[in-house]
Amino acid sequence: MMAKTMKDIQIAVVGLGSRGSLTWIPQIQNMEHCRITAICDPIEALHCKARAQLKHPDGVKAYTRYEDVLADKNVDAVALTVRCRKQGELAAQALEAGKHVNCEVPAAHSLEDCWRIVVAQERSGKVYHLAEQLRFAGYVQAWRKLVADGALGKITYAEGQYLHYFVVKCFQNFSTGQFYHPDEAASHPEAIKTWLHEMPPIHYLPHDLSPLLTVLDDRVVEVVGMSTDSPSAAHPQLDWPDMQASLMKTAKGTLMRMMVSFSQPHPDPEGYYHWQQIIGTRGCVELGRSRKDTPRLWFADSSVKDKVEANWSWEPEGATPEARASGHGGLDYYVHAVFRDAVLGVKPLELDVYRAMDITAPSIVAADSIAQGGAKLTMPDFRPNAQRAAGQMPRN
Repeated sequence: MMAKTMKDIQIAVVGLGSRGSLTWIPQIQNMEHCRITAICDPIEALHCKARAQLKHPDGVKAYTRYEDVLADKNVDAVALTVRCRKQGELAAQALEAGKHVNCEVPAAHSLEDCWRIVVAQERSGKVYHLAEQLRFAGYVQAWRKLVADGALGKITYAEGQYLHYFVVKCFQNFSTGQFYHPDEAASHPEAIKTWLHEMPPIHYLPHDLSPLLTVLDDRVVEVVGMSTDSPSAAHPQLDWPDMQASLMKTAKGTLMRMMVSFSQPHPDPEGYYHWQQIIGTRGCVELGRSRKDTPRLWFADSSVKDKVEANWSWEPEGATPEARASGHGGLDYYVHAVFRDAVLGVKPLELDVYRAMDITAPSIVAADSIAQGGAKLTMPDFRPNAQRAAGQMPRN
């Protein structure tokens, strides 16, 4: 338990959709030394839903303008749960205003915004955290140890995919906040296409790049992307492709195949949107592909000729009841706990701003590669070096 004398972090929750109101608000107000002092969304109809989740709504200010949040002296940190093109810009603005930031995936949708976040964090010294929860999973901890101990040999190949049939938030009435399925859109002319129509699906790769790069202790250096055609073949009302994939190479020489889909029907019981495997010269590991399947592993020096079942789970080793009660298989607790501890100076972030960009930028570059007909593109390194001092933008 943390010291009672520590000052509470005053937090504004920005973005009051289902993720912000139903997940982040309940989790934040259950965290010791965290206090919600403001909520913000341009859709005023969502404020009531958010207030209903607050245990102590008195004194919590409601804003429609983000600028008012940043000007509020009773806000130390911004919990950014928006899903829009300006996600990275909003995070950078908060850092530039002297606020800490805990941001939903993805961190940004352009390399320019990635750089702006990095430079703003370096200049301000404030905490920037990307709230990617899968990296805390128990199987990630187990795989990371296997790789670090050399049990799998040199890692030559890895795969990750996020196949989530999720079309229910493609059209929205921006007055009420109500979402509509593509098949309902024609009957609701007041419903407008949401940001999902503009976002390349592959921009959502950080959720699977994060656990893999955590396990490998590595970063991507080269990227090639490819895509099916637009509009969606599964739902022609949608302006995005059904499937986007990327081949990547890491600094340590591992090849990676990554894939994302939102609009193609896919069996997706909770927990099986994600699938990953890692192959090395001395063995391999992989997740199960369905509820009837199990994680598996194999070692080259074993007498066993086939992969055998393993008992890895999402739940981290030593998970507390408080953590188990949170969302995403108990992992949502950790993205708030590590952010709080970093802001209070208890423990620095492992997923610092540079590693956050390591898992964000490859998806942006993959989309750029797709736009350029599958060109092989190189990845920037966001860390300070001889060509870029901390707090300075890179030279063009």
